[in-house]
Amino acid sequence: MVVRIELSDTEVDRLFHALADATRRDIVRRTLVGEATVTELAEAYAMSFAAVQKHVAVLEGAGLVRKEARGRTRIVRADPDRIERVRDQLDAFAATWRGRLDRLDALLTDDDPTTARPTVNGTPTGAATPPDDRPSH
Repeated sequence: MVVRIELSDTEVDRLFHALADATRRDIVRRTLVGEATVTELAEAYAMSFAAVQKHVAVLEGAGLVRKEARGRTRIVRADPDRIERVRDQLDAFAATWRGRLDRLDALLTDDDPTTARPTVNGTPTGAATPPDDRPSH
């Protein structure tokens, strides 16, 4: 049984910030297929080695990749478990919106006038109003 710990808002921000950049998403894709050195990654992009290092650092800070030293070489590999956490977060967002849309659809398609009554400021229109406390004349 796998128990998932909910991500904090800070972690979610870090993850989605890291994935907001096309180069970083590509680095994640490449390192999911197989590990690569920072030098190998840098050769794939029209940017400096230092710029690629910064992208890798952002991904590493979000936990999406891990970097390990082998001698003077730095090996980068994706963390599939962390990527799964991103998917879980997106699934949770999707479930929330599906539920909201389902409720809206139910309200819009309900033909029973007793259950689907128009409202004004949260009060059903045509609802009985409280009796007037003034004495009748």
